[in-house]
Amino acid sequence: QVTVRVPRTATEAQAEEFTRRHGEWILKTREKVLQNASWRRSYTEAEKQTGKQRLNRKLEERLPLFASVMGVSYGRVSIRDQRTRWGSCSSVGNLNYNWKLVLMPPGVLDYVVVHELCHRKYMNHSKQFWAEVAKVMPDYKKCERWLKEEGSLLIG
Repeated sequence: QVTVRVPRTATEAQAEEFTRRHGEWILKTREKVLQNASWRRSYTEAEKQTGKQRLNRKLEERLPLFASVMGVSYGRVSIRDQRTRWGSCSSVGNLNYNWKLVLMPPGVLDYVVVHELCHRKYMNHSKQFWAEVAKVMPDYKKCERWLKEEGSLLIG
C-alpha cells in the first residue's frame, strides 16, 4: 500500500495528478523499499547497547575536535535507535545520533557529526550550510552517497 501525503492546502485532484505523474517512480521506489526490508537485519538489545556505548566513545573523541575546528558549541548529546534519521540538532544545540553510525566507515560518521554541527551555524540546508560542510569535509558528497546507497540497509 502506498500513502500519499500532501500539504493541507492541496486538493484531492492535485494529489491524484501528482500520483499519476510520478507513478512509475513511486512503484520503483516501493519495490526497492520492499527489497531492502528483506535484507535488513534486526539487532538484539545487547547489540544495541554495545553499539550505543561504542558510538558514545567515538563521539566523545570526534565532537570536541570538530566543534573546535568549526568554532561552535553544542549541548546535550543523545544516542538513539532512530528509524529514519542518522542525526539531528535541536534549536538549542542538543545533538541526537543514531547508534548504527558505529557500523559505518569512520569518514561517514565524521560527515554526520560535521553535518549536525553545521546546524549550529545554519538551522537549514541553505547554500551557506553546504559551504560550511564543504569547508570541513570537501568530499562530503561521497559520504552522502554512501548513506543513501549503503546506509539504507542498516536503518529501519
